[in-house]
Amino acid sequence: MSYASAVASLYELGHELGRTPIHKFDLAHMRVLVAALGNPERRFHSVLIAGTNGKGSTAATLASILRAAGHRTGLYTSPHLMEVNERIRIDGKAISDADFAEVHDRVEEVAQRLVVDGELPWHPSFFEMLTGMAFDYFARQNVEIAVLEVGMGGRLDATNVVEPCLSVITDIALDHQKFLGNTTTEIAREKAGIIRPNGIVVTLPQHPEANEVLGSVILERNARAVNAAGYVPSVSPRAAEFASCDPYAVEFGGKEITIDSPLTGRHQLRNVALAIAAAEQLNRCGCRIGACDVERGIRQTQWAGRFQVIPATADSPEFVLDVAHNPAGAWALRSTLSERYPRRELIFVFGAMRDKAIVEIAEILLPLAVRVIATQAENPRSATAEEICAAAARTGTAAVPEPTVAAAVRRARTLVPANAVVVITGSIYIVGEAMRALGLLKS
Repeated sequence: MSYASAVASLYELGHELGRTPIHKFDLAHMRVLVAALGNPERRFHSVLIAGTNGKGSTAATLASILRAAGHRTGLYTSPHLMEVNERIRIDGKAISDADFAEVHDRVEEVAQRLVVDGELPWHPSFFEMLTGMAFDYFARQNVEIAVLEVGMGGRLDATNVVEPCLSVITDIALDHQKFLGNTTTEIAREKAGIIRPNGIVVTLPQHPEANEVLGSVILERNARAVNAAGYVPSVSPRAAEFASCDPYAVEFGGKEITIDSPLTGRHQLRNVALAIAAAEQLNRCGCRIGACDVERGIRQTQWAGRFQVIPATADSPEFVLDVAHNPAGAWALRSTLSERYPRRELIFVFGAMRDKAIVEIAEILLPLAVRVIATQAENPRSATAEEICAAAARTGTAAVPEPTVAAAVRRARTLVPANAVVVITGSIYIVGEAMRALGLLKS
């Protein structure tokens, strides 16, 4: 099967949550699949990262640190911006089209046999297939350690079949309530499902309800909690002005190092701190990571679509791409925009998935805009441009619809004032399609 056919086969199973019934979230089924594949997840060490916001940034930073230390490192993240290949990486390089097709065919053959033999009641889901593919690929490519971003929740997520060296939990907020619960307490309980008995969990103080749940689960399971707060610096006045952080010093392994992350926004300080604390614990567990590796790895982190700035040109305005897709992410983006562009006009290209808190996100972000271009992604879960316009109207912000992201980008390029900044946000799928329209190639 070709790469295109493999991707089409996966999408026939449903986009992420598109046609996946709730009853398909069952780790027993995922365990059957990986067992039939020969349990590839047992052939490499792993770090499991859950949370509502920041888990991808934390995963990318930790993987970069591990690469800098010379470890053959796998990175599994979701969803993708432009191509499905992005989700499965080794040493920073996405799986090739040919390897993707090959591993898909191998896992698909096993999945079909399991259904025919009655060992599975139905075909594995889109995410279960991709997770099985990542495990199989990492094992066959002799990955030493893999950093795994939980897809959704934690307790029943397909990634949770691994036995991680340590678990990391980033900031928890409301998202995916249909599946995870309607309160921070309920959602935190799902995230806490990655904490292992007698294991290690790295986290930071956060919402009191989340803290209470995490603390309770840590005690119940006799886990060892590691607080990363010591790696979060105070924010200097100059750093606040530019919504970034000047390089700052921390101590790692008894040595002082300089942290200079390319990830923009105060909220990223917490994600970087979690990655440093995780690296420290891995070092204590025998995974050699030196102070200079942490310094270099953080500096070399690449994580597209997270307050990614595309400079202005003679015929195009400055663009900011950010995947704020829930209220907590929207507040982080609003803070960073307000600090970085206090005197610039902001034009938003905005679209979101229908199952997200669209009105709340719009109420947070769109009052910053002088104009909104409403659009929709090529995804069955996407709200229509007209629905986005209705949400914008509730904020008192003028909005015009464009039926595709490419059309919205064209309008932004040609109709906005020269000094304006175009902010593209609301969904990772919107940002991904915008990157393609802007001519940004996949890595």
